[in-house]
Amino acid sequence: MTKVCVFGSGGWGTALAQLCASRDYSIKQWVREPEVAEEINQRHLNSLFLPGIQLSNRIKATLEEQEALEEAELVLLVIPSQFLRKAVLKIRYLLPTEVPIVCCSKGIEKGSLELMSEVLTGELPGKYHPYLTYLSGPSFAREVAEGKPANVTVAGENSGIQKKVQALLGSSVFRIYTTSDVTGVQIGGAVKNVIAIAVGACAGMGFGLNAQASLITRGLAEMTRLAVAKGANPLTLSGHSGVGDLVLTCTGSLSRNRRVGVSLGEGKSLQKVLASMKMVAEGVATAHSVWHLAEKLNISMPITEQVYHVVHHAKSVELAAKELMERPLREELD
Repeated sequence: MTKVCVFGSGGWGTALAQLCASRDYSIKQWVREPEVAEEINQRHLNSLFLPGIQLSNRIKATLEEQEALEEAELVLLVIPSQFLRKAVLKIRYLLPTEVPIVCCSKGIEKGSLELMSEVLTGELPGKYHPYLTYLSGPSFAREVAEGKPANVTVAGENSGIQKKVQALLGSSVFRIYTTSDVTGVQIGGAVKNVIAIAVGACAGMGFGLNAQASLITRGLAEMTRLAVAKGANPLTLSGHSGVGDLVLTCTGSLSRNRRVGVSLGEGKSLQKVLASMKMVAEGVATAHSVWHLAEKLNISMPITEQVYHVVHHAKSVELAAKELMERPLREELD
């Protein structure tokens, strides 16, 4: 029986644990909250982060990092991006060797402006580097946990490890494509959360579907621009980890980042919006990182710029929208 460690207790980590359980694997899920561990083990529920989903009894929660990682043949890192480095520093000498390590976190770290791949290769010993992969794509946790179909992408530098992850996690309802474009996959997964806040705000202000479609389109242009500046293949952004995840996060009713934007567009304060949410809306922190990375690389990202000023400097969404629409006219493909 394949032994899997899912490192993280949020909705996405729990959904991936449930996915692995559907393959009849043995799953150890590391969780931070004692009450979550108790509920998973005794009632097979995670009502804090994924309410209403009956979990498999193959999933065993633990508060101990070593116990979770012991004898694991596949490791899934499902920690919010801004906390990934801290978690890795705690477990880097506990990780099993010569097994695939799949990073399922989406974001760009504040301060360092590093992608998750740069965080992991910087903190983990070199022996782990060939086994690192990155999972991204349009995949709401609840739908994956319910067994509804989803297509995603796994990126890695080692094609053999890509294919191993594809074989271990893939199924008739969870189709996985592979790529070597680690950077492009991560840029798509990070920036789409920022654009989703903008699209949500547009909806919250009652601007309509035309404006939302335009924001998604121009958001894709920003995402691609940044990815190419970081050395990615622009075609990656037309795939599941790019436009696929962008469309889902900007339009789906389960999107936390869109929900944040809608609330801001309706006039609610960011502080109150975030206080009402149990799960992390990655786009808030990522807006800071993406905007400063764009400045560093001299990349034009006007939507990201406005989201950054709205969520980090209390700029009004009305003024942000006005400034976006009144920018100087230009060629579309510039």
